[in-house]
Amino acid sequence: MKPGSWYESANVAIEGILHAARTQRHLRWHFMAAALVVLLGLFFGLSRIEFIALSLAIALVLITEIINTAIEAAVDLASESYHPLAKVAKDTAAGAVFVASVCAVVLGFFILYPYADKAVASGVGEVMMAGDTVAFVALIVVVIAVILVKARLGGGTPLVGGMPSGHAAVSFSVWAATVLLSRDALLGGLVLVLALMVSHSRVALGLHTVREVALGAVLGVAITLSIIILFG
Repeated sequence: MKPGSWYESANVAIEGILHAARTQRHLRWHFMAAALVVLLGLFFGLSRIEFIALSLAIALVLITEIINTAIEAAVDLASESYHPLAKVAKDTAAGAVFVASVCAVVLGFFILYPYADKAVASGVGEVMMAGDTVAFVALIVVVIAVILVKARLGGGTPLVGGMPSGHAAVSFSVWAATVLLSRDALLGGLVLVLALMVSHSRVALGLHTVREVALGAVLGVAITLSIIILFG
């Protein structure tokens, strides 16, 4: 059935990502590699242009892997038995993922290697990114962590239910970043109230249990605090 609203469209789209992450081991590795690369970008203090280039390379790999999963499902639906053309479709789709991965590795090498070489030579890494960029990267890592945990544990739908609560993880990630970067008690308190309201609404509407919301909050805060303290 075709989604009838933007919310339903977003829900089925995220369900597709979670299904791919749940069933495709390579995609899970790609997500973990993406988190590692953005953290390395913070550690080495990449320029914004370099960081954007890496982000596009990461996105290309993830997109091709998800499309490859969709093609495999469509081929299996159309051809239950072995067929040479089915093999061609799957092999060429996998080839697209391979090409994207190789390009990402090459790009990552040329961007990261000079920084890694300098860090090894000097024994230190210089972080040059602004605090807002560090907070944004922390939020990206939180979202990736939520996707991986949801893919592993299952339950609910992408935007409704399941372990952990993505809404709680994101809202408390924003709160933790606000507290550490603004050092303003009033602002931090106001954002905390908003985070608690978001979390409470998920429980009050019956979309999440208290445990799912609590785990999401802990996940968001822990990842954000760790990244900002280490790289901020």
